[in-house]
Amino acid sequence: MPLIAPSLLSANFLRLEDECKMLNESEADWFHLDVMDGRFVPNISFGLPVIAQIRKSTSKICDVHLMILEPEKFTEEFKEAGADILTVHIEACPHLHRNIEQIKSLGMQAGVAINPHTPVSFLKDILHDIDLVCMMSVNAGFGGQAFIPHTLEKIKELRKMIDEKQLSVKIEIDGGVTVGNAQSIVDAGADVLVAGNTVFGSIMPKEVIARLKQVSKNHE
Repeated sequence: MPLIAPSLLSANFLRLEDECKMLNESEADWFHLDVMDGRFVPNISFGLPVIAQIRKSTSKICDVHLMILEPEKFTEEFKEAGADILTVHIEACPHLHRNIEQIKSLGMQAGVAINPHTPVSFLKDILHDIDLVCMMSVNAGFGGQAFIPHTLEKIKELRKMIDEKQLSVKIEIDGGVTVGNAQSIVDAGADVLVAGNTVFGSIMPKEVIARLKQVSKNHE
């Protein structure tokens, strides 16, 4: 059974308290929070004040995905805002090991995200230091994009690397996840499904989350 992490990037921000309440009442496991700086990705989303308020609304895991340059400048602030998991992009971190050490020293779980064009092999020397790989299955920056099919092969490759090293690193898939393709993503080896428009674009979001959970139960 995968973990389901609805992305609040797709939430209605005029009704954010209601959206958080809905997720609390649902089978969602994590809150996925995308932070964009308009430099690393061509969009700006939300930041520390919003995350701090979301943190007050839930006891579920706050999974913060930083699509920003120089994340080390804000790591302590994201911890204070309530991040449980902090994920940085391999493409944005020339000193990645130092970034991971900083995140872990503050008591958070550490994740590394990779863009669609980044080879899985680039993770080889950092896998044993991290808790999560966030594999982008769309080009980072905007919600509502279609899943890139080649991602399934990358998931299988990463799953093999993790299993051969006997690690407990979770594979998280972010972008274009739907009820229709969730089974193939889980079959390829994913542990965490990030779903934005699929959840928040539905008139019955709690039912959609339940269906995403059910998809994998059929496979167990």
